[in-house]
Amino acid sequence: MDAKRLQIIHSHLRSGRKQLVPENTIAKEFRYTIDGAGILTHEQRRFYEENGYLVIKKLIPPNEIEMYRQRFEEISKRQVTIPGMTIMKDVSIAKSEHVEGEKAITKIQDFYNDPVLFSYCHNARIHQYVESITGSNIMAVHSMLINKPPDTGKKTSRHPLHQDLHYFIFRPADQICAAWTAMQRVDRSNGCLVVQPGSHKAGVLKEHGYPQWEGGVNKLYHGILDYEPNAPRVHLIMEEGDTVFFHPLLIHGSGTNVSDGFRKAISCHFASSECHYIKSADTSHSEAEKEVLEVVRRKLGADVDVSWEDVSRWRFRLVKGTRINL
Repeated sequence: MDAKRLQIIHSHLRSGRKQLVPENTIAKEFRYTIDGAGILTHEQRRFYEENGYLVIKKLIPPNEIEMYRQRFEEISKRQVTIPGMTIMKDVSIAKSEHVEGEKAITKIQDFYNDPVLFSYCHNARIHQYVESITGSNIMAVHSMLINKPPDTGKKTSRHPLHQDLHYFIFRPADQICAAWTAMQRVDRSNGCLVVQPGSHKAGVLKEHGYPQWEGGVNKLYHGILDYEPNAPRVHLIMEEGDTVFFHPLLIHGSGTNVSDGFRKAISCHFASSECHYIKSADTSHSEAEKEVLEVVRRKLGADVDVSWEDVSRWRFRLVKGTRINL
């Protein structure tokens, strides 16, 4: 065989060598964010990948924050009634008949039928960041306005360390994202969020339950039962309009409000509509499912035959793109 023919054969072998390596064996730089989606910069993606959260300063303008605040006041004064919405009280005042207005409400959930508050979940400023995590088909799967009260001394205003995936029976977790916006300055004095950076990377949903706190625990405020008390924590000091995005496996909670005022924040969880439901039986979700269905049956009737997936499909709302599975 002449030298020229050998050179040609060698050239073909070299050019074909890349095809011998399957594409899925090549390490990706990013796991938790999507290439070419949303507006996250390279550095922001790296921070989210490493830490499981990302704070965007002044994302929501003051006029929108004031709109949410006024709507909360209207709801607390019973000037408006929103179908399907859940109003929660702190366990320390839950049975009191003498607490009214803002002081009576700890949290509003599921405000998908209120055009004012739900406009937060439709906010394009938020979507442009969420899309980097969920993709372009976005469902709003949970909504809250939190009104953390000044603590009565029983420390019931704190929220135990937990993972939000505990409350969701669909996957994959990496295509779920929370957006949480401070409606005022939030710091350690009024119970800011506290996170364990990088805790999402373990990829494990831990066992949850009610902590054994002397003063009691609010309904559905489940906490991780075997959390590591010495794990590094970061307290998120935020100004009005600042928004934190975080992964559903990130371990987080919030401290006691030792200030004289209420601490307000508005939040929505988003997920790709391409996520799929899982069966909750014999999983760590089973206890949460029981409590969720108890709440639903109190509203709809004790004999109603409904599953957690049914409730989820009913509550979830498409906010961008196409509804596929959820």
